[in-house]
Amino acid sequence: MAVLLLMSVAFSILGCDGGAPEERKEQAKYRRITADEAQVLMQKTQDYLILDVRSPEEFAEGHIPHAINIPMDQFGEEPPRELPDRRQTIFVYCVKGIRSMNVANRLAHMGYKNIVEMGGIQDWHGAIEK
Repeated sequence: MAVLLLMSVAFSILGCDGGAPEERKEQAKYRRITADEAQVLMQKTQDYLILDVRSPEEFAEGHIPHAINIPMDQFGEEPPRELPDRRQTIFVYCVKGIRSMNVANRLAHMGYKNIVEMGGIQDWHGAIEK
């Protein structure tokens, strides 16, 4: 009886195939770095884009120089027309890093290859323009 119970538990945990791992979807990839690391990387990188995913009102209150604003709620299934090059390095930020992680993940799933999620503007120690 104990053997049957043990086998039953094992099959429910491992599945009927004897424990072969399920095939998982490949996780979309993007890099996460700090705002300070982003500043250093920006000095070493050419042809990058800075993407602010906050609301237009937040963007108008102050943003990283040369950043473009595409609010998180405008991201759907299709790649944004403002981001035509899927190989270009794109630094993504918001206020605290929650929205930027969400957008970085979406972009990676859309096939963008060089996404750098840098957290929030609250941690940015560089210039801010209005």
